[in-house]
Amino acid sequence: MTNGTIELERLEIDCIVGILPFERKTPQKIFLDVSMDLDFMVPASSEDVSDTVDYTAVAQELTQLVKERRYQLIETMAVECADLVLERHAGVSRAAIAVHKPAAVPQARDTVVRFERRR
Repeated sequence: MTNGTIELERLEIDCIVGILPFERKTPQKIFLDVSMDLDFMVPASSEDVSDTVDYTAVAQELTQLVKERRYQLIETMAVECADLVLERHAGVSRAAIAVHKPAAVPQARDTVVRFERRR
């Protein structure tokens, strides 16, 4: 197997996230970095998107999950996003997610959690 990596950087999603009362009512921006390892040999030979990961579909799936779940913790968001990628995309051998929540700590430029899962 010859693995390569597909990445989505700073996927922007407006969603309900957080534990504070105002966070439960007012959407805020989060950003996802998604990294997916998979075998590139078949898609490189076929030039067929069905032999790889359709990253537009991944972006749509993650956006829908995050908006619907209304997470309290970004740690939970990271775990469930990685699980969704592995569940829906059989060719992915590793999914790594970084969740950026810039508004979490006003004195900090960003707050980030990272999670990775492998098959």
